[in-house]
Amino acid sequence: MSAFIKSSRRGTLGARNKLAVLAAGLSLPLAALAGGPLLQAQTMQQDLADLSIEELANIQVTSVSKRPERLQDAPASVFVIGAEEIRRSGADTLPEALRLAPNLHVARINGYGYSISARGLNSGGSVLSNKLLVLIDGRPVYTPLFSGVFWDAQDVVLEDIERIEVVSGPGGVLWGLNAVNGVINIITRSAKDTQSGMLAMHGANDGSTGAAFRQGGTTDSGVAWRAFGKYGRRNDSDNEGGGRVDDRWRRSFAGVRADWEQGGDQFTLLGNVYQGRMDQPAPGEIATPGGPSAFGRVRSDGANLSLRWQRALDGGGALAAQAYLDHTRREAPPLYGERLTTVDLQLQHTLPGHGRHAIVWGANARVSRDRVDNSPFVAFLPADTTQRWASLFVQDEIALREDWRLILGGRAEYNHYTGVEWLPSARLSWRLSPQHALWASAARTVRAPARLDVDAWVPGQPPYILRGGPQVRSEVARVVELGYRGQPAAALSYSVTLFHHDYDHLRTDEFDPTRSYLVFGSLMEGSASGIEAWGNWQPLPRWRLSAGLTALHQRLSLKPGSSDPDGAQASRRDPSHTWQLRSSYNIDDGREVDVTVRRVGEMPASGVPSYTAVDARFGWRVRPGVMLSVFGENLTGGHTEFGTEVYQAYFDRRVGVKLRWDY
Repeated sequence: MSAFIKSSRRGTLGARNKLAVLAAGLSLPLAALAGGPLLQAQTMQQDLADLSIEELANIQVTSVSKRPERLQDAPASVFVIGAEEIRRSGADTLPEALRLAPNLHVARINGYGYSISARGLNSGGSVLSNKLLVLIDGRPVYTPLFSGVFWDAQDVVLEDIERIEVVSGPGGVLWGLNAVNGVINIITRSAKDTQSGMLAMHGANDGSTGAAFRQGGTTDSGVAWRAFGKYGRRNDSDNEGGGRVDDRWRRSFAGVRADWEQGGDQFTLLGNVYQGRMDQPAPGEIATPGGPSAFGRVRSDGANLSLRWQRALDGGGALAAQAYLDHTRREAPPLYGERLTTVDLQLQHTLPGHGRHAIVWGANARVSRDRVDNSPFVAFLPADTTQRWASLFVQDEIALREDWRLILGGRAEYNHYTGVEWLPSARLSWRLSPQHALWASAARTVRAPARLDVDAWVPGQPPYILRGGPQVRSEVARVVELGYRGQPAAALSYSVTLFHHDYDHLRTDEFDPTRSYLVFGSLMEGSASGIEAWGNWQPLPRWRLSAGLTALHQRLSLKPGSSDPDGAQASRRDPSHTWQLRSSYNIDDGREVDVTVRRVGEMPASGVPSYTAVDARFGWRVRPGVMLSVFGENLTGGHTEFGTEVYQAYFDRRVGVKLRWDY
């Protein structure tokens, strides 16, 4: 009741007015569409939600072995988010769509910031998640500034996503450093599959509005292309007391993709540009003692261009190469500004099958030039630096028997701060039957230091309180997993994974011997054990239930000699459990209802209480190609998700409408 009163006091009348105006605005194009000429017949791509439970197990995934394989046979804890699931979730940003994955912890910081991780270590004081590797169409999007992701700078047209493969657990052999606790691989549809046009608009009572478009075609020379764009904005959030949080934002994004074939070669060219402006809430992007009392607007701009080439070889072999150029500019006044330019080249060779062996090897080289504008509050020394990474990996999949597979792999990777790191892995898979499989794995993986670990000095001028981390080592995880994936009945499937991570050299804050200043160190160790499980049940042809849960127990402790004053709290910064239940029901061929219940446990060290959220959506297919939907988020009341109690944003009920027109 108190939550409802609090929500009402925050402007129920204003919310109603906004929704009325929004509904009127959407009704104009809707009426035009409903009264217009008949749409041409369209051939729609089959989405995951249209597949049977048995067909879901046969979806092809590539993130586990860097080659297509059945989801049922993949020896890893992998969850696939499909295009239809994203549409029916009502999500309007990429991080919100990732809430569909039960093996992820998605924590929203403010109106535009998120910290996302798997299997814990999602937060460390003011440090965001830095042990999860994220790829968009094969391009890693983490920043070497802190080894994590600026989620406000990463966007795609959600309607063009083919699938998102979320692998929890180590992925260092195939994907390299920083794939410690998981890999998120976002794969968009080929331009050949998006030859039509699409227009989508949405708005909600929190002042958020957005629109996206896509137009595809084919040139006379056979090059399939699509142009796309997206715009969004949102007003300031509130804190739990009803005060304003300065996190208003607006963002625009546009791009073009082309796919074509020439002889036996396949090519993909993809380019994106984006621009974002966000108000910067306290304590700023980098929290510093004695920091500024006022913060300027964050500027986040960037552009990237990638080219991918593939060729099939005789005997089942393949060659693939990808090159990309990425430039970003981020300014967070009065704290810092950064300009980062990255050039990356990847090569992969899948050898033709040889007896029982299927071997793939590859190499990667990356160069980044990072230029930071320091301030009186924080400095990165040196301000300008060029970093280089290089790696070589090989993996051999051995068919021990028809139903047993052993996968051995290793990667040697050089990084700027700690030199060469070795990342080995072994996976064993036992296919009990076409519908049931057991697997086990053991791996060593590493998070290499970032600039924030080594080069950060606070304040930006003497006398310094923090003097970087000259002795920081790579954080190491040794991981064992045991998993089962099965389909005991035609309408039921589930997956269960047990895991144990042993961590060493985790980052700490250490006093120097004179106790006059701090440096970053590597004097924490510990472990994390838990279970991940999810499944699908289709009791009726029109009704599907999906459920998932994670349970996590962390034990982290300081090593002898550490003087970190807050290290003992590290294991209490993640929820001990999360679970979700989703119901998708088709009333008839033109109407659908989706309800999701999410539960996230308490994060006691940060003062974030546990919460339960209910989201719902009603969709109405007005006519072929035109979908109108109404959605609601946090319908049981608001909550906080991340950060210390003083600076937490409060996310209240949100109700909105969406219109999508495929033409």
